[in-house]
Amino acid sequence: MSPRRRIAIALTFGIVTHTVFAVSVVVMVDALYNGLRIGLGPFHGWLALLTNVLLILQFPILHSFFLSKNGRLILAKIVPGGLGADLATTTFAFIGALQLLAAFGLWSPSGVTIFEAKGSWYWCMLALYLGSWLFLIKALTDAGLGLQTGYMGWSSVVRGRKPQHNGFPTHGLFRVCRHPVYLGFALVMWTAPVLTLDGLALAAGWTLYCLIGPKLKEARYRGWYGDRYAEYCATVPYFLPRIPRAR
Repeated sequence: MSPRRRIAIALTFGIVTHTVFAVSVVVMVDALYNGLRIGLGPFHGWLALLTNVLLILQFPILHSFFLSKNGRLILAKIVPGGLGADLATTTFAFIGALQLLAAFGLWSPSGVTIFEAKGSWYWCMLALYLGSWLFLIKALTDAGLGLQTGYMGWSSVVRGRKPQHNGFPTHGLFRVCRHPVYLGFALVMWTAPVLTLDGLALAAGWTLYCLIGPKLKEARYRGWYGDRYAEYCATVPYFLPRIPRAR
């Protein structure tokens, strides 16, 4: 494949990925804010329950699979022309964005509202919700925004380089807890000013994954980085940040 064709494919895939990623974030912010009452799913009753459960499960299952050894091998083969391996991080971000769009866009709302903040409580909850998103954005930035958004893959191909992974992050929020991205993801699901039966189900299911999923990630990291990662784990808490004690 000619260099120009490689660049064209990578650039096109990058634009598509970032577009889908941006749309998925907007849909997620709006859906959580409204308690998943804006889903376009057409189902009711048991069929709605079944499809919603599948939407909850598809994200953690596929997310974990594509991070596994076999999953990474598949990611490296999805894009043809010998670009699969270099664009694997972009492909992963693209698939993740599609999963979020499916979960929030195809959700079939139950119509059951548990809690809806009013008055001053609304502004307090809105501040918590926005703060949770800022925390998540900070965590993603500390983890490497280029990696998280898929930019690293396609931009490396455009520059004619191999994607460079810089090991596991230990700066920023990663200094106070080992998995701030998972923590931020959980926070945005619990701090919206509206809590519906739908939002509760999604938050419970995905928070469970946020607590368990990092265990699989840590197993991979221990194999890749050995004692260096073990030492990091020994000094930094798993999920909840360590609060410094007053002297």
